[in-house]
Amino acid sequence: MIDPLIIVVALLCGMVSRTLGLPALIGYLAAGFVLHEIGINGGETLSHLSELGITLLLFTIGLKLQPKELLKPRIWGTTLIHLAAMQVLFLAVLYLASIALPSIGLTLSGMLVIAFALTFSSTVFVIQVMQERGEMASRHANLAIGVLIIQDLAAVLFLAFSTGKVPEPTALLLLALWPLRKPLLRLLAMAGHGELFTLCGLALALGSMELFELVGIKGDLGALVVGAALAGHQKAKELSRNLLQFKDLFLVGFFLSIGLVGWPSSQIIVLSVILGVLALVKPLLYFPLFTLFHTPPRTALLASATLANFSEFGLIVIALAASSGWVDSQWSAAMSLVIAVSFLLASPLNKGSHNFYRNFRTQLQRFESDQVKASYPDTSDARVIVLGMGNIGTGAYESMAIKYGREVLGVDDNDLKLARHKSMHRRVVAADASDPDFWHRVDLSQVELVMLALTNHQENMLVVKLLEQIGYSGKTVAVVRFREEAEELEKMGISAFNLYAQAGAGFAAHASETTPTTAWTSD
Repeated sequence: MIDPLIIVVALLCGMVSRTLGLPALIGYLAAGFVLHEIGINGGETLSHLSELGITLLLFTIGLKLQPKELLKPRIWGTTLIHLAAMQVLFLAVLYLASIALPSIGLTLSGMLVIAFALTFSSTVFVIQVMQERGEMASRHANLAIGVLIIQDLAAVLFLAFSTGKVPEPTALLLLALWPLRKPLLRLLAMAGHGELFTLCGLALALGSMELFELVGIKGDLGALVVGAALAGHQKAKELSRNLLQFKDLFLVGFFLSIGLVGWPSSQIIVLSVILGVLALVKPLLYFPLFTLFHTPPRTALLASATLANFSEFGLIVIALAASSGWVDSQWSAAMSLVIAVSFLLASPLNKGSHNFYRNFRTQLQRFESDQVKASYPDTSDARVIVLGMGNIGTGAYESMAIKYGREVLGVDDNDLKLARHKSMHRRVVAADASDPDFWHRVDLSQVELVMLALTNHQENMLVVKLLEQIGYSGKTVAVVRFREEAEELEKMGISAFNLYAQAGAGFAAHASETTPTTAWTSD
């Protein structure tokens, strides 16, 4: 069993990290190194939790995946070019290091493998950052995750070929999984919405992992594929939410295990820190590549910032290389340190990425292609703007449309939602509510009301501050879930509708309208 002290140290380090304004995962990494220093090692249980976390992570990514997006040049083209360029860069750095520090004993094959491991970015880090900011449905999140999936597939192929593990002939039977989409969705529907539904999701994730392992294919890829087969359905979205807490809990084990590996030699520590800092080079290439493939500058910048790190898959690649004798075993510890340094630097970079774009918007707009300019949304004559066209936003849109008609504009960043709303003849456009480019194209002098139906407080605050900066003087209302969120918005002059507190009053009003009037008398 895991020593309770491991959990306590992880909790304390996570709290300190959050207090400092960093993601909790930075604290979990630090906890691993602290535990190593005091002589505590993780057992098999921690290893199993780590593996479960990675499997559930890939399964939930698959649930939100849109396979057709991966076929777009801006995803596969950018990824392949970036992989090749980073391979050359890190190979050159390692070659120079081998000359300056001959005692580290790097061979050409070792340098090639380490450079390859450094080309990937962390799926775990990106998902954690996006979830904390409430941006998982955004275009830049989808773009970054698309790149990560192509990278992960490259890593899986490398692992398959380097181990000499060839898929069994029975692997062809996996093609039969696709027709099972509808039966599996029916099974999820039959499971309802409670613990049976969550258990069904866990069974699908772990079952698909075992199934792929049986036919000689890496199990994590199986979880990703089966999740992708279910993507696009409402039950897939609900399942992703239900598995969120399990995934995050198990991933604590993964971050702890990185630090528990310990420290390499002093010379390799110095090289590891240098390599960790070089993660900041990644977005410098991602951004021009994204915009070259007709990605809006803001989307390109935010996606590039999230990819400025190194990947947990790099650890797997290095561990395999060490077991095969291509690199010294201490490079596993070195890779842990490289990843930790990159996470530490990437955290403030991502935190300031929105402000960076607002401050340098004019300069970054020069990278905007003519194709992007031609796709600007039509916002003319809008008097009421509803941000977020989920269930709450849709209800607000319908109510306001009774009075304002086509002067109500719905805004959302989800293509599937937009297609559904357009089929119902609602006036909606594709845009990110916190995108200053969108708001600069809106005639704010005509807008009387902005309705924030985003239900994510951080994003609500971003939009409110942005509207204030660009001089919007109309009325703004927002949906919140907690009292402290309402208080923060009301201090800024925003009318807040507490979804939980005021739902009861709305329910009572509905009951009164549907109940026949009777005379109440007492005996």
